[in-house]
Amino acid sequence: MRYAQGGGLTPREQRARERIRLQAGEWFAQGKRTAVVAAELRVGVRQVEKWRRSWREGGLEALRSAGPMSVERLSPAQWERLVRELTQGPLAHGWDEGGGWTLGRVRTVIGRLFRIGYTVQGVWRLLRRHGWSVQVPAHRAIERDDGAVGVWHEEVWPWVKTRGGPGRRHLLRGRSGPGAETAEGRSWAPRGRTPVFTVRGRRAGWVSIAGVLCFTPDARPRLLYRLRLWHGRKGERRGFTWSEYRDLIVATHNQLHAPMVWIWDNLNVHKTHELTEFIDANRDWLHVVHLPSCAPELNPTEGVWSLLKRSLTDFAAADLDHLVRVVKRKLKKIHYRPDVLDGCLAQTGLILTTTA
Repeated sequence: MRYAQGGGLTPREQRARERIRLQAGEWFAQGKRTAVVAAELRVGVRQVEKWRRSWREGGLEALRSAGPMSVERLSPAQWERLVRELTQGPLAHGWDEGGGWTLGRVRTVIGRLFRIGYTVQGVWRLLRRHGWSVQVPAHRAIERDDGAVGVWHEEVWPWVKTRGGPGRRHLLRGRSGPGAETAEGRSWAPRGRTPVFTVRGRRAGWVSIAGVLCFTPDARPRLLYRLRLWHGRKGERRGFTWSEYRDLIVATHNQLHAPMVWIWDNLNVHKTHELTEFIDANRDWLHVVHLPSCAPELNPTEGVWSLLKRSLTDFAAADLDHLVRVVKRKLKKIHYRPDVLDGCLAQTGLILTTTA
């Protein structure tokens, strides 16, 4: 029995697996027990028993790799052409709403170019075998205070939940959303080579979003938002003003018809004198709580922005109106998925329960 390459192993990984099997074969010849070999190599006992049977039948040669499990369906020339096509990005192949290279998209490109049918699993093995992987960037703010995050989670959050009990008080999260510009998300690419998306270099406008996620233990979650357009004109304000946030709070209250606990981040405009006076004047139905600094994982609206930006990956708008249409369509899809909104709250680790 010879061992074939499986699971989309690269040649380097295949050689590493072969060295492990050959080491096991040498220990078999020395008389080491199966359990000892499994412990030394950190593999399963049954796997070592399988290797031992092969070693008895054919010696060390039986433990060597025999190459891939099947002949690769793409020739070297076809693979080189596929790489060139993937390098151009999804936008060049008709996916104008972004998302990076997914297994499904790569499978579609292979079918279009070579009339060869691949399964999603087959595409995964193909890319892995040629040294491709999924790449995801990660960021963490230097100003973050983990101690403050822990205090908020243990002390402030229980108080917030009690305010959401009698009288159908709604738990809300409000935050200024990101400008809906072109974003970079996950995409398949060669290992060690970060993919670069080609986008429009001239910014002819900007869309800012102020979003609110509304949660009540016994009601369907809701997503409310406001858009603000910036056309790049001289003297034009880019972000939301305190009065626009005030109007958003009032509009949300009018739609929900219930007292609210309003939770948002520490954006400077959220703490203006005028907005503070408005909050103090309406404490009969409005309670405001601020999140710790640089703690986006406690804000479920970050999940909404993540979904929105991911759907806009590699998207290049023709003009500002085109961008607005796409953003509204994406947010509408999210709004009508209560399971997605609940998931945005669940990923924060904050549990909203009904209180007596």
